[in-house]
Amino acid sequence: MSGKSYLAERFPVPLFLNTDGNSEMIPAQDIQLSNVRDAQGKLKRSVINQLDEIILELKTRNPGYKTIVIDVIDDLTVMIEQAICYENDVQNLADIPYGKGYSAFNSVLQSFVVELKSLPLNVVYISRVTTVGESDIEVPSLKTKYYNIVNGNCDLVIQTKRRGKNYIRRVTDRRTHYVREEIDDKDILRILDNVVGVFDKPVKTPIKEQKKIVDKIETEKEVKVGKE
Repeated sequence: MSGKSYLAERFPVPLFLNTDGNSEMIPAQDIQLSNVRDAQGKLKRSVINQLDEIILELKTRNPGYKTIVIDVIDDLTVMIEQAICYENDVQNLADIPYGKGYSAFNSVLQSFVVELKSLPLNVVYISRVTTVGESDIEVPSLKTKYYNIVNGNCDLVIQTKRRGKNYIRRVTDRRTHYVREEIDDKDILRILDNVVGVFDKPVKTPIKEQKKIVDKIETEKEVKVGKE
Protein backbone atom coordinates (compact mmCIF):
# COMPACT_ATOMS: atom_id res chain seq x y z
CA MET A 1 0.00 0.00 0.00
CA SER A 2 2.85 2.39 -0.78
CA GLY A 3 1.11 3.92 -3.79
CA LYS A 4 2.58 1.79 -6.62
CA SER A 5 -0.70 1.10 -8.42
CA TYR A 6 -1.95 4.62 -7.69
CA LEU A 7 1.11 6.10 -9.41
CA ALA A 8 0.80 3.74 -12.38
CA GLU A 9 -2.86 4.67 -12.78
CA ARG A 10 -1.87 8.30 -13.33
CA PHE A 11 -0.31 7.37 -16.70
CA PRO A 12 -2.45 8.11 -19.78
CA VAL A 13 -5.29 5.63 -20.55
CA PRO A 14 -3.83 2.60 -18.73
CA LEU A 15 -4.67 -1.07 -19.15
CA PHE A 16 -3.68 -3.10 -16.09
CA LEU A 17 -2.54 -6.70 -16.53
CA ASN A 18 -3.39 -7.77 -13.00
CA THR A 19 -2.03 -10.74 -11.04
CA ASP A 20 -2.84 -10.11 -7.38
CA GLY A 21 -6.62 -9.76 -7.44
CA ASN A 22 -6.34 -6.06 -6.65
CA SER A 23 -8.27 -4.94 -9.74
CA GLU A 24 -11.45 -4.01 -7.84
CA MET A 25 -9.52 -1.23 -6.10
CA ILE A 26 -8.45 0.28 -9.43
CA PRO A 27 -10.95 2.17 -11.62
CA ALA A 28 -8.80 1.62 -14.74
CA GLN A 29 -9.53 -1.16 -17.22
CA ASP A 30 -7.84 -4.44 -16.34
CA ILE A 31 -7.32 -8.01 -17.44
CA GLN A 32 -6.81 -10.69 -14.79
CA LEU A 33 -3.87 -12.93 -15.67
CA SER A 34 -4.06 -16.57 -14.59
CA ASN A 35 -3.40 -20.20 -15.39
CA VAL A 36 -6.68 -22.12 -15.65
CA ARG A 37 -6.78 -25.89 -15.05
CA ASP A 38 -9.59 -28.38 -15.58
CA ALA A 39 -11.08 -30.76 -13.02
CA GLN A 40 -8.23 -33.22 -13.62
CA GLY A 41 -5.61 -30.56 -12.94
CA LYS A 42 -4.55 -30.32 -16.59
CA LEU A 43 -3.72 -26.91 -17.98
CA LYS A 44 -6.80 -25.56 -19.75
CA ARG A 45 -5.57 -22.03 -20.45
CA SER A 46 -1.95 -20.95 -20.08
CA VAL A 47 -0.97 -17.46 -18.96
CA ILE A 48 1.69 -17.66 -21.68
CA ASN A 49 -0.99 -17.99 -24.36
CA GLN A 50 -3.01 -15.28 -22.65
CA LEU A 51 -0.04 -12.88 -22.85
CA ASP A 52 0.46 -13.72 -26.54
CA GLU A 53 -3.21 -12.96 -27.24
CA ILE A 54 -3.03 -9.62 -25.38
CA ILE A 55 0.12 -8.53 -27.24
CA LEU A 56 -1.43 -9.49 -30.61
CA GLU A 57 -4.62 -7.59 -29.76
CA LEU A 58 -2.67 -4.47 -28.80
CA LYS A 59 -0.62 -4.68 -31.99
CA THR A 60 -3.56 -5.14 -34.34
CA ARG A 61 -6.66 -3.68 -32.69
CA ASN A 62 -5.66 -1.45 -29.81
CA PRO A 63 -8.92 0.18 -28.64
CA GLY A 64 -7.13 3.30 -27.46
CA TYR A 65 -4.87 2.34 -24.55
CA LYS A 66 -1.74 4.43 -24.13
CA THR A 67 -0.16 2.64 -21.18
CA ILE A 68 0.29 -1.01 -20.20
CA VAL A 69 0.79 -1.73 -16.50
CA ILE A 70 2.05 -5.11 -15.26
CA ASP A 71 0.72 -5.38 -11.71
CA VAL A 72 2.79 -7.20 -10.47
CA ILE A 73 5.73 -8.58 -12.47
CA ASP A 74 6.86 -10.69 -9.47
CA ASP A 75 3.67 -12.77 -9.60
CA LEU A 76 3.74 -12.99 -13.39
CA THR A 77 7.14 -14.70 -13.35
CA VAL A 78 5.72 -17.29 -10.93
CA MET A 79 2.70 -17.81 -13.20
CA ILE A 80 4.96 -18.37 -16.21
CA GLU A 81 6.98 -20.93 -14.24
CA GLN A 82 3.74 -22.65 -13.20
CA ALA A 83 2.45 -22.76 -16.79
CA ILE A 84 5.63 -24.45 -18.03
CA CYS A 85 5.53 -26.93 -15.14
CA TYR A 86 1.85 -27.73 -15.73
CA GLU A 87 2.49 -28.28 -19.44
CA ASN A 88 5.32 -30.71 -18.66
CA ASP A 89 3.60 -32.35 -15.67
CA VAL A 90 6.45 -31.57 -13.27
CA GLN A 91 6.77 -29.76 -9.94
CA ASN A 92 9.73 -27.52 -10.76
CA LEU A 93 11.55 -26.19 -13.80
CA ALA A 94 14.61 -28.17 -12.67
CA ASP A 95 12.63 -31.38 -13.19
CA ILE A 96 12.53 -30.76 -16.95
CA PRO A 97 15.59 -32.50 -18.47
CA TYR A 98 18.59 -30.75 -20.04
CA GLY A 99 17.69 -27.34 -18.64
CA LYS A 100 14.82 -27.01 -21.12
CA GLY A 101 12.51 -25.68 -18.42
CA TYR A 102 14.75 -22.75 -17.57
CA SER A 103 15.41 -22.11 -21.25
CA ALA A 104 11.68 -22.02 -21.98
CA PHE A 105 11.06 -19.64 -19.09
CA ASN A 106 13.82 -17.22 -20.12
CA SER A 107 12.56 -17.23 -23.69
CA VAL A 108 8.97 -16.44 -22.63
CA LEU A 109 9.92 -13.64 -20.23
CA GLN A 110 12.45 -12.00 -22.56
CA SER A 111 10.06 -12.19 -25.51
CA PHE A 112 7.25 -10.67 -23.46
CA VAL A 113 9.41 -7.76 -22.28
CA VAL A 114 10.76 -7.13 -25.80
CA GLU A 115 7.26 -7.32 -27.33
CA LEU A 116 5.95 -4.77 -24.82
CA LYS A 117 8.88 -2.49 -25.54
CA SER A 118 8.13 -2.60 -29.27
CA LEU A 119 4.58 -1.31 -28.75
CA PRO A 120 3.98 2.46 -29.17
CA LEU A 121 2.79 2.62 -25.56
CA ASN A 122 4.08 3.53 -22.12
CA VAL A 123 5.00 0.40 -20.16
CA VAL A 124 5.01 0.30 -16.35
CA TYR A 125 6.18 -2.73 -14.38
CA ILE A 126 5.07 -2.80 -10.75
CA SER A 127 7.22 -4.84 -8.41
CA ARG A 128 7.51 -5.37 -4.68
CA VAL A 129 10.44 -5.01 -2.31
CA THR A 130 11.51 -7.26 0.52
CA THR A 131 13.84 -6.78 3.45
CA VAL A 132 17.01 -8.73 4.27
CA GLY A 133 19.42 -8.83 7.18
CA GLU A 134 19.13 -7.50 10.69
CA SER A 135 19.04 -3.93 9.38
CA ASP A 136 16.01 -4.73 7.20
CA ILE A 137 17.73 -3.51 4.04
CA GLU A 138 15.20 -3.18 1.21
CA VAL A 139 15.93 -5.12 -1.97
CA PRO A 140 13.77 -6.06 -4.99
CA SER A 141 11.68 -9.16 -4.33
CA LEU A 142 12.04 -10.07 -7.99
CA LYS A 143 14.89 -12.53 -8.57
CA THR A 144 18.02 -10.74 -9.72
CA LYS A 145 18.21 -12.45 -13.13
CA TYR A 146 14.58 -11.53 -13.84
CA TYR A 147 15.01 -8.03 -12.45
CA ASN A 148 17.90 -7.45 -14.84
CA ILE A 149 15.80 -8.48 -17.85
CA VAL A 150 13.04 -6.05 -16.91
CA ASN A 151 15.28 -3.24 -15.67
CA GLY A 152 17.42 -3.43 -18.80
CA ASN A 153 14.38 -2.40 -20.82
CA CYS A 154 13.18 0.39 -18.52
CA ASP A 155 14.18 4.05 -18.38
CA LEU A 156 13.57 4.59 -14.67
CA VAL A 157 13.13 2.65 -11.44
CA ILE A 158 10.85 4.56 -9.08
CA GLN A 159 10.48 3.59 -5.45
CA THR A 160 7.24 4.47 -3.67
CA LYS A 161 6.94 4.74 0.11
CA ARG A 162 4.30 5.77 2.58
CA ARG A 163 5.28 7.84 5.59
CA GLY A 164 2.21 8.47 7.72
CA LYS A 165 -0.18 10.35 5.45
CA ASN A 166 2.57 11.24 2.96
CA TYR A 167 3.54 9.29 -0.14
CA ILE A 168 7.12 9.53 -1.36
CA ARG A 169 8.30 8.74 -4.88
CA ARG A 170 11.95 8.79 -5.86
CA VAL A 171 14.20 7.48 -8.61
CA THR A 172 16.56 4.72 -7.44
CA ASP A 173 17.98 3.65 -10.80
CA ARG A 174 17.95 4.91 -14.38
CA ARG A 175 18.95 3.86 -17.86
CA THR A 176 17.92 7.10 -19.54
CA HIS A 177 18.43 10.68 -18.41
CA TYR A 178 15.31 12.77 -18.96
CA VAL A 179 15.55 16.47 -19.78
CA ARG A 180 12.42 18.28 -18.67
CA GLU A 181 12.33 20.67 -21.64
CA GLU A 182 12.37 17.75 -24.07
CA ILE A 183 9.20 16.07 -22.75
CA ASP A 184 6.23 17.12 -24.88
CA ASP A 185 3.56 14.93 -23.27
CA LYS A 186 2.00 17.08 -20.54
CA ASP A 187 0.45 14.06 -18.77
CA ILE A 188 3.79 12.31 -18.49
CA LEU A 189 5.51 15.52 -17.43
CA ARG A 190 2.94 16.03 -14.66
CA ILE A 191 3.77 12.56 -13.30
CA LEU A 192 7.54 12.98 -13.51
CA ASP A 193 7.41 16.38 -11.84
CA ASN A 194 6.11 14.60 -8.73
CA VAL A 195 8.95 12.06 -8.61
CA VAL A 196 12.13 13.08 -6.82
CA GLY A 197 15.31 12.74 -8.86
CA VAL A 198 13.85 12.29 -12.36
CA PHE A 199 15.55 15.36 -13.78
CA ASP A 200 18.70 15.29 -11.68
CA LYS A 201 21.80 15.61 -13.82
CA PRO A 202 23.80 12.37 -14.10
CA VAL A 203 26.85 12.26 -11.85
CA LYS A 204 30.09 11.60 -13.70
CA THR A 205 32.55 9.26 -12.02
CA PRO A 206 36.11 10.69 -12.03
CA ILE A 207 38.69 8.75 -14.04
CA LYS A 208 40.58 7.77 -10.87
CA GLU A 209 37.41 6.36 -9.34
CA GLN A 210 36.60 4.48 -12.55
CA LYS A 211 40.07 2.89 -12.47
CA LYS A 212 39.59 1.86 -8.84
CA ILE A 213 36.29 0.18 -9.71
CA VAL A 214 37.84 -1.66 -12.67
CA ASP A 215 40.82 -2.77 -10.58
CA LYS A 216 38.48 -4.04 -7.85
CA ILE A 217 36.45 -6.06 -10.36
CA GLU A 218 39.59 -7.56 -11.89
CA THR A 219 40.94 -8.45 -8.42
CA GLU A 220 37.67 -10.15 -7.49
CA LYS A 221 37.80 -12.14 -10.72
CA GLU A 222 41.37 -13.28 -9.99
CA VAL A 223 40.40 -14.35 -6.47
CA LYS A 224 37.41 -16.26 -7.78
CA VAL A 225 39.49 -18.03 -10.43
CA GLY A 226 42.16 -18.81 -7.84
CA LYS A 227 39.61 -20.42 -5.53
CA GLU A 228 38.17 -22.48 -8.36
